[in-house]
Amino acid sequence: MKVILSICCVVFCLLSFPTMADDVLLKQVYEPHQSDVQVSGSGNVIRVLPDDNQGSRHQKFILRLQSNQTILISHNIDLAPRVFDLNVGDIVEFNGEYEWNSKGGVVHWTHRDPRDIHVHGWLKHNGKTYN
Repeated sequence: MKVILSICCVVFCLLSFPTMADDVLLKQVYEPHQSDVQVSGSGNVIRVLPDDNQGSRHQKFILRLQSNQTILISHNIDLAPRVFDLNVGDIVEFNGEYEWNSKGGVVHWTHRDPRDIHVHGWLKHNGKTYN
């Protein structure tokens, strides 16, 4: 029984480390007000916001990270598919560019760059990748 418990603890720690490491990076870029940093991680949806339809259309929602930091995801739906069936409480993984703001920051560029100049980003929700 101790062996099984030990194996479960090791597996849990290995699976949790990437998210914790990403939370640490996001905290490290938030505190000194850094921007233009490629980040990835995951969080729980705490609020689904109306789309921003000014200029390029963006789907917007707020995630709470494991570290308790909140970030706004601004996902360009003119360049990538909308994340469908998104609800409060869902877990969303992300990869994009972080921009500082006083509320925790914004992650954008969560899609492929059609000019292939910028790092490609993505969102993952319910087993589907949106890029």
